[in-house]
Amino acid sequence: MRKAMHALALLPAFAAAVCLAQGAGPNDAQIAAIVVTANQVDIEAGELAKSKARNKEVAAFAQQMITDHGGVNQQAKALVTKLHVTPEASDTSRALQRGGDDNVAALRKLTGAEFDRAYVVHEVAYHQQVIDALDKTLIPSAQNADLKALLVKVRPAFVAHLEHAKHMEGSLPK
Repeated sequence: MRKAMHALALLPAFAAAVCLAQGAGPNDAQIAAIVVTANQVDIEAGELAKSKARNKEVAAFAQQMITDHGGVNQQAKALVTKLHVTPEASDTSRALQRGGDDNVAALRKLTGAEFDRAYVVHEVAYHQQVIDALDKTLIPSAQNADLKALLVKVRPAFVAHLEHAKHMEGSLPK
């Protein structure tokens, strides 16, 4: 359980990234990079979980994260191509990547039920923070109507992921 809490301790990197975004009001190119990075971070964690999870529901959830977040990234990349926008790295997207790398590194050290719990606990907190970032920073800051519409369109999937992760969290041994 202590190791599971260590993995959760890595979430402040995302929270810091969101605060950076809130203070600076990211432009559309930065929002695109943030969205792609946030999805990629969860895909990478999902790929690890798919290979390491002992609980079948956790493994299935990991596959869903890979599929769903990969789909969002495809939509985002298609949109920026259509708009001729190059995603622009920012302190926020770099902090997200560092936090994701740290999370995967921490999860790699865990096995069995301890891994499953740490992965799910992190997914609950991560999805909540992504929803908060969408609501408080990304959607309000998006200037392009198509980008804003994409963010609004994918938000319900993040909410569903959060609810699914919360359900699993409650059913896993502590």
